[in-house]
Amino acid sequence: AASISPAHTQPTVIIVRHAEKLDNSRDPVLSPAGEARAQRLMQMLASSGITTIYTTEFRRTELLAAPLARQLGLRPQVVPAADRAALLKKLAAHAPGETVLVVGHSNTVPAVLKGLGHGEAVHIDEAEFDNLFVLVPREGKSPVVLKLKY
Repeated sequence: AASISPAHTQPTVIIVRHAEKLDNSRDPVLSPAGEARAQRLMQMLASSGITTIYTTEFRRTELLAAPLARQLGLRPQVVPAADRAALLKKLAAHAPGETVLVVGHSNTVPAVLKGLGHGEAVHIDEAEFDNLFVLVPREGKSPVVLKLKY
């Protein structure tokens, strides 16, 4: 399993799951509730210093990130959902002190947190869309992970 370490060489990583989707098709757009959540995320993170946004190839992740990306003048980088190692490698290339956003899925967010050094198991229920994890590196120690709701 790929991971990056030590924690103090990592950027600060904010990780969220995509917002509410319109339906259960393979690649749905966001529902009105999901679109509202995307706006809340933009308002919440607009002044957080994010320099890079990563999404998966699915529209629901891209659409959640879109308002924030527009606000910050960033173009999200797409990393396939199934390629956790590639995402972790990209995150490892960021300098300490940078802040990046990762938009994933209920099954990828826990794996990314683990790959970044979070020791506690994380489960995201299929009906949960409001979790926001902030992974803050600490020199010589495991990162601090804040679990917030938005």
